[in-house]
Parts: sequence; C-alpha cells; structure tokens
Amino acid sequence: MKKLFAFAQVLLAGLSACVVAPSSREQAPLDQDRVKAFADTLNGKTVKLFTLRNKNGMAIELSNYGATIVSIHVPDKAGNIGNVLLGYDDIKGYYNGKSYFGCVVGRYANRIAKATFKLDGKEYHVPQNDGLNSLHGGINSIDKQVWDARIMNDAIRFTTVSKDGDNGYPGNLKITVVYSLRSDNSLAIDYTASTDQTTVLNISNHAYFNLTGNPSNTILDHEIKINADAFTPVDSTLIPTGELKKVAGTAFDFLQFKKIGNDINQQDQQLIYGKGYDHNFVLNASDIAKPVVEVHEKTSGRKMEVFTTQPSVQFYTGNFLNGTEKGRGVEYQHRTGFCLETQHFPDAPNQPNFPSTVLKPGETWKSQTIYKFSVLN
Repeated sequence: MKKLFAFAQVLLAGLSACVVAPSSREQAPLDQDRVKAFADTLNGKTVKLFTLRNKNGMAIELSNYGATIVSIHVPDKAGNIGNVLLGYDDIKGYYNGKSYFGCVVGRYANRIAKATFKLDGKEYHVPQNDGLNSLHGGINSIDKQVWDARIMNDAIRFTTVSKDGDNGYPGNLKITVVYSLRSDNSLAIDYTASTDQTTVLNISNHAYFNLTGNPSNTILDHEIKINADAFTPVDSTLIPTGELKKVAGTAFDFLQFKKIGNDINQQDQQLIYGKGYDHNFVLNASDIAKPVVEVHEKTSGRKMEVFTTQPSVQFYTGNFLNGTEKGRGVEYQHRTGFCLETQHFPDAPNQPNFPSTVLKPGETWKSQTIYKFSVLN
C-alpha cells in the first residue's frame, strides 16, 4: 500500500508539475500552465513533464523529450529554494534549442573527428554537425526523441531505442536512463545500454548549472575543484590531439579550489581554441564514494558535488552562449552556465591510446553519475 501511495504521489507530480517557488521556502501552488507548456504529441508519442520532490524541498522537473532535466530546485544557505539549471520555458524551446540544455546526448557524446571512425575494419560516416566533425551523436539524435517513461517511486525511468543506421551508427541500441531523487539532496543518474551489433557508445547529460539561482549572473565567481592531474589538449576544431597533458602549472589546474574566472582569459592556446574551458579532464579516480568535482558558490552558499563511474568529465563554461537562447525570463549570455559532462574521452574511436568505447552484443554498458547539492558550512 505504501508503494502504491508513493507511486500515486509521483504520478500526480508528473501530471501537475508541482514547481518549487524560486524565492520561498514554501511549495508553490500547482501550475497547470506549466504542465500545458511542456505537454505535446510528437510523432505519435506523448510528451510530458514529470516532477520528483523530496522532503527537503528539493524538486526536479524532467521531460521525456530527450530524457531532459528541465530544472533543479535546491535551497540556498538561507533555506530559500532556487532553480540552479538553465533551460527553456516550454517544450518548443527544447524542440528548437541548439545548446543541448539538460538533455541526454549520444550515441556518442562530444566529438568524433571528421565524422568518421573505423570499427572491425569497416569505415562509418556520421553527420558533420560541428564543422567537419560530429557532435553529440549527430542530427535529431537521442536528445531530440520522445523516450518511453515509467514512474518508479522516487525515480523516473526513460527508455529509447536508437535503430541500426541511426545517424550512421551500427546496431539497434537500447538505452535506459533512470533519474533518482534521494533524501540527501542528490540526483543519481543511472545509464544502461545494450546492442545487437558491435558499436561505439558515449552517453552523458548536458545540464548547464548556475548555483547563484539567477541565470543573469555569470559563473566566473564559482569556485571549482577537479580531481584530475591531466586533461586532453585539443586542436583548433576541439578534437583531442591524443596527448594527456599535466594540469600542474597551467590554467587547467583545478586540483585545489579556484574561481572559474581566475585564468579563463589567459593567452593560452587551449583556452583560445575553446573560447574558455571546453576540455576533457582525466579523472584520477572513478570512485562513486568520493566526489571527483566540487563546486562552491559563496553568495548563495550552495555547494555541488559530482560522483561518477566514468573516466573523465568535460568541463564547459558556456563559452558559446551569446543571448540567442532564452529562458527563465532572460537571454542566456556568455558564461552564465557551466557543464560537467561525465563521459569517456572525445574521439576515442579514432584514438587507440584512449579507453575503448566499443560495445559488443551480449555486453551491458552501465554508468552512474550523481550530482549532490548542499550548503557551505
């Protein structure tokens, strides 16, 4: 009976989109207009908005379009609830958006050089949607599909199938992503995938965070610590050169807390290529029990920790935001959001010295990433 009651609570939240008021400790009334703004039918499938909420006032909105995190509402040091995620105001914004706000990206997150790779002696060509390269799986990939959704007590499970030949990738690939909201104000993301043909795979979430709760603010004063002794330098098209470069003595050293803006404008060729940080950091450990990244925002007092089983994380500082993407009543400007995309290395199918991203029939690929929110002492 308790499980049935919990199921009903989450189902009701999904249908009515209970949203936490950004400037109050109290829960806002049910907002039917917001439900309607995220409701649609696309290619015969129903698009819905779901909400998970815990006893601390934390609330997460999710859409089955792109298995997308739409908002994350968490307390600041005064107990006031605010949304720390960039996103659009309705489902049409996600249909038309170019910045991958909050969605699951793949089949191959990040970049593949010249949109080409070889697998078992065969050459595959995928879409060139980032200059000569392929980015985040290609065109109308899994981030632009309506996923099947299932409510699971304090979690939502999204499932989709990327068919053989989709964007040039081999194999029918089944992907499952489960978002779980925990009582310690953490959001756990569990990924599972399987294929019927040998393929390559790199799946991540592309959430943009701003811990101030106000997306008009830049993220340059956020302090970040990344447990990575090395990163993968890139060429002018942001494809890794194959080198693992030590961060010590460079603008990429985040082994101790440092403001994002401290070194971001250095005349470092890597920062010039990325227009800021847009680089893959090689994690020293993939230990789900310890944070690999920590972020502090002292004005709000919010703290975020990232745990992952993945070998690396793409740290991106919203360098290509330029005011053309809009949401939450503002135009998202340069560096008003940062991403921490847990992943395998970019262009690994073309880089034999990088960890393999090959998935074979009979194997099950699994990964977990946790974003945990708290306040500074």
